[in-house]
Amino acid sequence: MILPLPLTLLRGATLPDGRVVDVEIEADTVTAILPAGDAAPTSAELDLTGFVLLTATADPHSHLDKARSWDAIRPPMGDLLSAINSWRDYTATMTEADVAGRARAQVLAMLRQGTTAIRSHVDVLRGADPLLCARALVSVRNELADLVDLELVVLAGPETPDVHVEAALDLGLDLVGGAPHLADDPSADLRRLLAIAERRGSGVDLHTDESLDGAVTLGEFAAIVRGWTQNVSAGHCVRLGTLLPAERDAVIAEVVASRIGIIANPITNLYLQGWDHDSSVPRGLTAVRELLDAGARFAAGADNVRDPFNPLGRSDALETAMLLVAAGHLTIDEAVTAVSDGAREVMGLPVAGATVGAKAEFLAVRGTSLADVVADAPADRHVIHAGRLVATTTVTSRVAAAASLVSQTTAPVSER
Repeated sequence: MILPLPLTLLRGATLPDGRVVDVEIEADTVTAILPAGDAAPTSAELDLTGFVLLTATADPHSHLDKARSWDAIRPPMGDLLSAINSWRDYTATMTEADVAGRARAQVLAMLRQGTTAIRSHVDVLRGADPLLCARALVSVRNELADLVDLELVVLAGPETPDVHVEAALDLGLDLVGGAPHLADDPSADLRRLLAIAERRGSGVDLHTDESLDGAVTLGEFAAIVRGWTQNVSAGHCVRLGTLLPAERDAVIAEVVASRIGIIANPITNLYLQGWDHDSSVPRGLTAVRELLDAGARFAAGADNVRDPFNPLGRSDALETAMLLVAAGHLTIDEAVTAVSDGAREVMGLPVAGATVGAKAEFLAVRGTSLADVVADAPADRHVIHAGRLVATTTVTSRVAAAASLVSQTTAPVSER
């Protein structure tokens, strides 16, 4: 089988609601959903008997320039500031080829697991070559454009000059981003970055209030962008999860009114937050249940993978969904939506999945139900992007039978 492989039919797939269907595709669009067996045979069909068919996963918050750097850096395990310092030390030694190579490997790992759309924050570096990471990520985006939708965000620190933010946008990065909560004056840095975005007509995705205490900028952020037509998101929002109910609910009301998309990052925030707590360690998540119940635009991403900000990670959105259930107390349906349809909506991407007229972006995972595939996260998968099979994984396993079972199956019939 040579990939990518154009498809016109997905046969015998099990949907999350239990229906078994045939899905007809024309180019990159779903044209029909039929009861299983009703579709006419085609020369470009994929048999999905025994597979659960999901909307392809999307990751709305990643750091491809940092990905897979843990082994090279060997940082101490610790909190956000220690991770930032380890990363900054490493950036003085890395090359554009290093960044591109690690980013490429990470994108392909995510694609293999079922993610066909990724939004990555890209550091504007200190030093003589601030756009090194930006150039590397633009090259990777161009190289893999036929396989995955890759959106790039300028990650500007409080010390980053406006001219460097503008230069990164000129280079081809898509959105304005930063981390105002790390600034000496968070409100001033928030307003600075939003002014650049408004001047450029760019969308915005800011790291927001990534701490268990300290600044709360999300409410001000929401008030400023209310009425904007650009797509606007806030990542992390850990502080929101620590506020008392009255203040929390007031901020969430502002978020809903402004249509800011909130992006939780459970893997990284569970790792980075709470190192200074000796007991009753907080979960380090935003207020996921309250945001969903209030009708906020909501998504979740893996954030960092195998770098100073998170030494682990499987590059699998089903891992993120599992943690939303275990640590965020979401239902399985809600958690999977946050890493698929919800993530696509927050990223401003077209509707995808098993709906007539939707984009043919699918992840098929061997299993019997949604709970089954999230629990086991089987490696047997097919990934479809723009109506083409772009990744497939088949695993063969053998397990020795217990001696008692072997003796039963080999005994004469008269002795059974």
